[in-house]
Amino acid sequence: MDARESALDTAHRRATEFLTTLDDRPVWPRAGLDEMLAAFGGPLGEHGIDPAAVVDEIASKAEPGLVAIPGGRFFGFVIGGTHPAALAADWLVSAWDQNSGSSTLTPATVAMERVAGQWMLDLFGLPESASVGFVTGGQLANFTCLATARNAVLGKVGWDLAERGLRSAPRVRFVVGADRHGSIDRASRFLGIGRAEVTVVESDDQGRMRAGALERTLAAEQGPLIVCLQAGEVHTGAFDDFETLIPIAQRHDAWVHVDGAFGLWAAASESLRSLTKGIERADSWATDAHKTLNVPYDCGMAIVRDPSDSIAAFRTGGDYLIYSGLDPWDVTPELSRRARGVPAWAAMRSLGRAGITRLLDGLHANAVAMAAGLSAIGAVEVLNDVDYTQVMFCLDSDDATRALGEAILLDGTAAVTGAEWRGRATLRCSMSSWATTRADIDRTVAAIRRLVEH
Repeated sequence: MDARESALDTAHRRATEFLTTLDDRPVWPRAGLDEMLAAFGGPLGEHGIDPAAVVDEIASKAEPGLVAIPGGRFFGFVIGGTHPAALAADWLVSAWDQNSGSSTLTPATVAMERVAGQWMLDLFGLPESASVGFVTGGQLANFTCLATARNAVLGKVGWDLAERGLRSAPRVRFVVGADRHGSIDRASRFLGIGRAEVTVVESDDQGRMRAGALERTLAAEQGPLIVCLQAGEVHTGAFDDFETLIPIAQRHDAWVHVDGAFGLWAAASESLRSLTKGIERADSWATDAHKTLNVPYDCGMAIVRDPSDSIAAFRTGGDYLIYSGLDPWDVTPELSRRARGVPAWAAMRSLGRAGITRLLDGLHANAVAMAAGLSAIGAVEVLNDVDYTQVMFCLDSDDATRALGEAILLDGTAAVTGAEWRGRATLRCSMSSWATTRADIDRTVAAIRRLVEH
């Protein structure tokens, strides 16, 4: 116990030291991979050292290679800074060391995950009987939902995938929007659906799938069908028109999946809920609590309308396993895993419904303020409608935009990352962190103005 307590005390002290420096430290790392490999590398020693000394060494050597993601000025990706309750709960999860695939084996953590899932379904306005599987993140949430969808649509045409496999199976039509996230393509590849088999539907200038184009696409062919829609385009923040698109897809007997990695949370805000109108009619939804809810990594959710579809795709066997009706391992690809849903329960319990609404509305308000501040800089053009939490901007040439992106990261005041939109180089600001204040926005805009004008 002495070694364990000493190591935990050291971790607490060094973690607190890191968090107290966030306001002043450069947001982007000051050292690269080669420097970090040199710091941590070398041959493994013959003899071990004290656990507390190991923790101290980690904290000291990692310092220049750390990103200030938990602070208020990391806008580079859709990455939330961890909420205090979620961070502390995550420490407990590691200390408890509960293998949370079975409700019989680990009832406390599975209960918290199940309640967290019920709270989310209520916040999102989704069917209360849906299954909620906690997975590593948005990528695995999309994969899990689409694996369930593939099994279900093949089953509807009489093909037992578990028994007969894919080799001679009917072709599954996989229909996506032109501006879907790359995790959709990656998930389809995992499922044996190649690029040549993906049907892409035209989208508008904000990245929303066009209804007429979807109607024409679905009318052209028959067979098992999955249609993927999107809540929150990663560049513009735009939402597909679910109220129009889902009925079109369902008239063609499609399974409708919604990638809502960060956008599904808009349904929990009265002022933003209109963006998700009609989304409850889909068959599955993917989201990621480490983004908008601000819990640590390793907390995606795969939500499926009918739990029997999840069970058909994922339930396993094993005479040594303990079952109790519906277990976490029945609805995801994993057996052994940490209790990743506990931090989500803690964040929602701490925030409450009103606090979650304030968080969402605050992220949107920060995006609007950022867009207004950037638009006031003469050379900057904001390219998207700021309906949600994304701001995309550029200068008058691609070279100037890319140079500004590099200068922002070198400056260290804030982190934004580059992208391309409609053939133009752009920079993206993602408002995802509970820790971002209006002062952070003003400080970032001032730094960008200084870099643009000088």
